[in-house]
Amino acid sequence: MKKIALLMAAITLAAQSLFAQTNKTKNVIIVTLDGLRWQELYRGADSSLVNSKYTSDQELVRKSFNAATPQQRRKMLFPFFWSTIVQQGQLYGNRDLGSKDEVSNPYHFSYPGYNEIFTGFPDKRMNTNDPITNPNVNLLEFLNRQKGFENKVAAFSSWERFPQILNVKRSGLLVNSGYADLDVPGMNSSLKYLNELQHEAPQYLGDSTRIDFLTFEFGKQYFKQFKPRALYIAFDETDDMAHAGNYKFYLDRAHQEDGFIKQLWAIIQSDPIYKDKTTLIITCDHGRGDTLDGWRSHGKDVPNSEQTWFAVIGPDTPPTGEMKDISTSHKQLAQTISKLLGFDFKVKAGHEVGDAIPSVTK
Repeated sequence: MKKIALLMAAITLAAQSLFAQTNKTKNVIIVTLDGLRWQELYRGADSSLVNSKYTSDQELVRKSFNAATPQQRRKMLFPFFWSTIVQQGQLYGNRDLGSKDEVSNPYHFSYPGYNEIFTGFPDKRMNTNDPITNPNVNLLEFLNRQKGFENKVAAFSSWERFPQILNVKRSGLLVNSGYADLDVPGMNSSLKYLNELQHEAPQYLGDSTRIDFLTFEFGKQYFKQFKPRALYIAFDETDDMAHAGNYKFYLDRAHQEDGFIKQLWAIIQSDPIYKDKTTLIITCDHGRGDTLDGWRSHGKDVPNSEQTWFAVIGPDTPPTGEMKDISTSHKQLAQTISKLLGFDFKVKAGHEVGDAIPSVTK
């Protein structure tokens, strides 16, 4: 039996080595848009919400995001997704085409959702948004321990909870969240200025969640100066605006974040370190309700808030555009990203991890 086990281990290592040698992805950028519904991504602005009490300046919103067909509306709202990604990458979670992407955790809110994305494990113990320390090994922590990735992994988030989600005390990851100053040796003047600027920028009274513009600028400037192998940027305002019942600002923030992602892709394409060597993955942590009033909320008691989506573009992903008649889960993302980089997260995680999604890789 021991010989069989050793033989199987040798075969597994050989297969991993072969993939690592043949794949082109050497870097990964992950972006999350908190609580963004698949309905807006795939159908554009919802006319029932645009014409409701949840939208101020309805005429302006119609002018900015309304059109005759869902395809036209979604391109107005997410021009980068519906030009570049649809042509060069893949999009999952359009239920109108039979593509069903979901979280596997039963809670359907943020901490459990982010835990599932990065650990591949819908751990039922992760059932709160409180600042509990996550005991599960996460993908970014795993990558930070791989040869060539040491101290080349970083995360920037608007929500202040990510130091606990990614367990910085154990993982040693660089995680800059909320309004915490960035403290990295050798920072350039742009990053130093952002430390000053964020404390002078408008913010909600008593709110420790940073505005997404500042989070993006921190992530972008760090990306340009320090050239990480794995970068995570977590936006939050789409969820905040939905909870506030402000559909105009929800659409505006979604459109703005599409523009941020476009900028990241432009940096990737202009830098020989990243061009044709980098995969970009964009997703959300949970869905929302799909009724006139239910869209503001999510959670286990809100029907359909388990419904999510993701998009991927990179050198190892076939440019098949919108995926049809396929079911995927967020617990599969960690191993999928690991496989794109030529690693096997499942072997080292120490807990359950979902299988990689075969259609993402060639």
